[in-house]
Amino acid sequence: MKKKKGIDFPKRIERLSDEMLRSVVHSAIIEDLDGRGDITTTALFGELSEASRTGRIFAKESGIVCGVYVAARVYSMVSSSISIEIEHHKKDGEFVNQGDTLMVIKGKPSAITTGERIALNFLGLLSGISTKVNRYVKLLDGTPTKLLDTRKTLPGLRELQKYAVATGGGYNHRLGLYDMILIKDNHIAAVGSVARAVELAKKAYPMVTVEIETATLEQVAEAVETDADILMLDNMDNVMVREAMKIIDGAKHIEVSGNIDEKRLRELGDIGVDFVSMGELTHTVRNLDLSLLIE
Repeated sequence: MKKKKGIDFPKRIERLSDEMLRSVVHSAIIEDLDGRGDITTTALFGELSEASRTGRIFAKESGIVCGVYVAARVYSMVSSSISIEIEHHKKDGEFVNQGDTLMVIKGKPSAITTGERIALNFLGLLSGISTKVNRYVKLLDGTPTKLLDTRKTLPGLRELQKYAVATGGGYNHRLGLYDMILIKDNHIAAVGSVARAVELAKKAYPMVTVEIETATLEQVAEAVETDADILMLDNMDNVMVREAMKIIDGAKHIEVSGNIDEKRLRELGDIGVDFVSMGELTHTVRNLDLSLLIE
């Protein structure tokens, strides 16, 4: 019996690149201020001598925090010419209960309110992802299965969203089209066969992990004889997954994708597949309910 090879997959984004963070936050600020500024604060505070106040960002429900340092970057860029202090009460990956303080912002009210919605948008979205992922990861406790994200992310926010997945305890599939080969149905149709697709991929990038999508047991049987590292079982029910695993017989890493809910996620863990990927981790998310209050 052929044994599957060790592969450098999957990975986790454990810290955000400074260049990306600066760019994303800058875009969000431009979107909100449009080069003209916050006209509400200009109207209300423009002629006043503002005393320093304290703003507290707190949780209105329980969850896993993610994006604290993104929010801090928002305030550092929004208030670049105004003195503002940030106190971190929670770190990314920590659990919060309803009412818990995530961070405290000290400075002029105009600076606090101008950055409020931008900071909360990032914090709410990323914490919502981390909270959902953490709930799903716990369903896999005691199984060998790793939960993966996909490339179904908001344009421009992929690194942030995948960081949130990792913060919640999940793993990151490929970051883009540049770091791993994933041969899908349209690729196979274009080149003619599963075997030919893998052959071309390995010839061009012999050191890169190659995954191939299979939709039928016939494709699985063909793919298991190739040099592909991972076989994706796409939109197969549990009966087909078990049949595919018999064919693969430990020779390849196995990823299951498509039509997966919380109940089935645990079932796949019990079956013993290597990976389960779910697009909904990043494309169907309810923001964690957070708020900012000036005290």
